[in-house]
Amino acid sequence: MNAMGVRWTSEQVLALAPDDASRRAGSRLGTAGPWSGRGSGDGAVWGLCKGSGRVPYRTVVDTTGPAYLCECPSRKLPCKHALGLLLLHASDGSEAGGTDAPDWAGRWLAARRAPGGGANRQAGGSGAGPADPEAARRRAERRAARITSGAEELEQRLADLLRGGLAAAEQRGYGLWEETAARMVDAQAPGLAGRVRELGAIPGSGPGWPVRLLEECALTHLLGRAWLSADRLPGPLATTVRTRVGLTAPVDGAPVRDHWLVLAQYDAADARLTTRRIWLYGAGSGRTALLLSFGAAGRAPRLALPVGAVLDGELTPHAGAGQLRAEPGEEFAPVEVPAVPPPGGPVGAALDSYGRALREDPWLDSWPVTLSGVVPAPAEYGWQLADADGREALPLTASAQSRPGLWRLVALSGGAPVTVFGECGHRGFTPLAAWSPETPGETVPLI
Repeated sequence: MNAMGVRWTSEQVLALAPDDASRRAGSRLGTAGPWSGRGSGDGAVWGLCKGSGRVPYRTVVDTTGPAYLCECPSRKLPCKHALGLLLLHASDGSEAGGTDAPDWAGRWLAARRAPGGGANRQAGGSGAGPADPEAARRRAERRAARITSGAEELEQRLADLLRGGLAAAEQRGYGLWEETAARMVDAQAPGLAGRVRELGAIPGSGPGWPVRLLEECALTHLLGRAWLSADRLPGPLATTVRTRVGLTAPVDGAPVRDHWLVLAQYDAADARLTTRRIWLYGAGSGRTALLLSFGAAGRAPRLALPVGAVLDGELTPHAGAGQLRAEPGEEFAPVEVPAVPPPGGPVGAALDSYGRALREDPWLDSWPVTLSGVVPAPAEYGWQLADADGREALPLTASAQSRPGLWRLVALSGGAPVTVFGECGHRGFTPLAAWSPETPGETVPLI
């Protein structure tokens, strides 16, 4: 689907869909019937799709981003027309060989690919630094002062909670927690606000909730004290603390050019924001990287990459412990090379990796790991991934056990060992992608 002749599969195209409704609508448009003027070339696909109006929608996809342009009124990215066009091209490229793009598509592609053009905006970058560094410094100092005030207030509220006894938290209801979270928002500390809301959901949440509340209160207290003492912390840990309270970690270090395998992509949404997490693995560097993209409530994030594809491009890591998060360069182009899964290990090695990461960031909910030679198996408390020799096992998280991806993993395994990539945390393991020994180059998405 680009100048190198790499074509995405239908599964990879559907993985770009922002939601199930778009996936279904795009599938209905993945036939030749509604399309005319189709073509492809130079890493782009375009066509005219008949809609409800008299004039068809002009649609073009730059597969090196990927990025999308469509005249339809949908706010979703990609829209159903872009998905349908990609699905049609994935299933039947014979009619749409390498041709010159029409003027309307060519102008957009040229503007997007120009230095400082839309490619950078597609990745979420602004492309411009602060107009006044001194003014930016003063704003940062004022915000830091507000966060310090909020952290001190939160410390006092946690002390009041413990002084009054955890049992009283259930009688007070959620209102007090929401009020405290609102105070943290006023203090411009969204990370602290999020932790407070999580605390408010624990009382009365089931057997053992006082223990869970005490644990989370301790971690929140640790974060507050770390912020108040950030000037005495090692540099990477201080940066991690700043990101945990809600400040953005700066991009730091040299760009890493590699062939990146797209391991997984999934969204998490609340009333305010949709966050898309994309995991990548660099075959040459051996590096695992996390791309984050954000969309306002009800809108899909702009960045989307096809799971299982291998992309050539640059990533620049953020500062902070672990340095997993990265920013993509201006262009990611699919390449026709074997998809090599990350090297894995047994369950014990995964737990050791998570433990080492916790030393650097005590507030980690999970850490990316790859398990090799494991078998999905039912246990007394639910499903688990066990080493083939049965020595150790990791329970799956409750959310993972309720998803269709679990049965996809069980079917892929068939009782035999497989390789699984996912997130390992204190709640268990969430599988995100898997590979079987028979088809090691085929990434099977599990979410």
